[in-house]
Amino acid sequence: MPAADAKWSQEAMNSTFVLSNMCPQVGEGFNRDYWAHFEEFCRDLAKKYPSVRVVTGPLYLPKRDERDGKWRVSYEVIGNPPNVAVPTHFYKIIFGEESANSPTGKVALGAFVLPNAEIPNQKSLQDFEVPIEAVERASGLIFADKLPADRRKRLCQEVTCEILVREFDRSRQQAPNLATGPKITPQIGQGTRR
Repeated sequence: MPAADAKWSQEAMNSTFVLSNMCPQVGEGFNRDYWAHFEEFCRDLAKKYPSVRVVTGPLYLPKRDERDGKWRVSYEVIGNPPNVAVPTHFYKIIFGEESANSPTGKVALGAFVLPNAEIPNQKSLQDFEVPIEAVERASGLIFADKLPADRRKRLCQEVTCEILVREFDRSRQQAPNLATGPKITPQIGQGTRR
């Protein structure tokens, strides 16, 4: 759970900083960028749906070896001694319920798998959309087996599955630096009061 989803109290935010809620992620270009925008996308869904549930987790997916063409799972291990596996990918399963706690209401479902790597902010979120069954196979978990097919909708057909990128750092670099710019001292009679 992102700390930003627990802003109702400092105690709630602090409770997100536990090892059971952590997983190593690439920082620049992923956790602090694309992934953070994706988390904001999930929060914004609460403006449309009365109930939004998000399940997030790590994946260790195979990659074809260029040398022999065989599929292998390879991932970094960090720590001292090295004992923390770094996921190759992360998934989010999103349930946007049109009627909270309704046994007949429609549910918009979205499943996304993103590489644990730098992702350009211009990349479409829909490029990472996958069938929920793909995440179930890769993770070994079942997410929506009790949700009847007639209640399901595809999230990306209900909402625009794009992230909103706020590039504050760039705007700050482009803005004039008032602290080091020319100092303007107002003169009496030019709109100032004594």
